[in-house]
Amino acid sequence: MSLPTVRQALGVLRAEGLIESRHGIGSFVKETDRLQRAGWRHYGRARADQKLLTPHLRHEIVFAGVEPVPDRVADLFPAGTTQVVTRRRHLYDKETGRPEEIGASYIPMDLAAGTYLEEPTVVPQALFLCIEDLSGKRYARARDRLIARLATADESMILELAPGSPVVHVIHCAMAEDETVLEVAESIWPAERTVIVNEYPITTES
Repeated sequence: MSLPTVRQALGVLRAEGLIESRHGIGSFVKETDRLQRAGWRHYGRARADQKLLTPHLRHEIVFAGVEPVPDRVADLFPAGTTQVVTRRRHLYDKETGRPEEIGASYIPMDLAAGTYLEEPTVVPQALFLCIEDLSGKRYARARDRLIARLATADESMILELAPGSPVVHVIHCAMAEDETVLEVAESIWPAERTVIVNEYPITTES
């Protein structure tokens, strides 16, 4: 069988969601299980058990320190904010080692500068609990932006995706009761391996 025919067949199988291509490794029959992302429900669970928001994944902190606030999230911080404490992480399946998420948290300087959050180590509990301890304020409200887009070249490499694969990009802004921004976080998930589950009360108020 000619190489172009093989490539065309693999392309059809990939488009139908039957196989996945891993950068530099090859093509494999796709696993049918997808990670369920439950959003706000993780907060209550983590507050109860004092563990990370995603304890089923292995966390690797790839950077921690002061950086300029990224343009894509600058509008979520108070006017005039130029720097934040950034914590960038990669998350992996504990059994297979497969990368499942690229994440980052941006924390106001007055809450995190000069603290242990500038150290590139995994914190012993959920990051929001650490920020609550440091700030003396409690997470009360959050707003999420969900963006469907194609992965960048760097994201495809880190997540072991075929070039041009779709991802879900979540920008999460968490605030205290007084509307103080406590954390802005980003998560990038492979779309083909993600199910987003939202469960919430339906208000009777207009």
